[in-house]
Amino acid sequence: MPNKNNAKKALRQSIKHAAANKEVKDAFRKAMKDVTKAIKNEEADITAKVQLAQKKIDKAAKKGIIKPNTAARKFSRLMKKVNAAKK
Repeated sequence: MPNKNNAKKALRQSIKHAAANKEVKDAFRKAMKDVTKAIKNEEADITAKVQLAQKKIDKAAKKGIIKPNTAARKFSRLMKKVNAAKK
């Protein structure tokens, strides 16, 4: 437990930031799972879900929650699955 006031504040901030980061991470993971499920169920309208997933991934990268290369890799692999399902 921190003793100094600035350390206490830093602890409060880190807890708050961790919660916000978790929300963003969970959101893009859920979006990716939705796309994967749509592919497995052979749904007709996958494009809207793919766009939402791309938006969530890009937002996480922009906020620094995931690295830009990680975001690119995740989206690339997702698109690979989508394109394979279309064939």
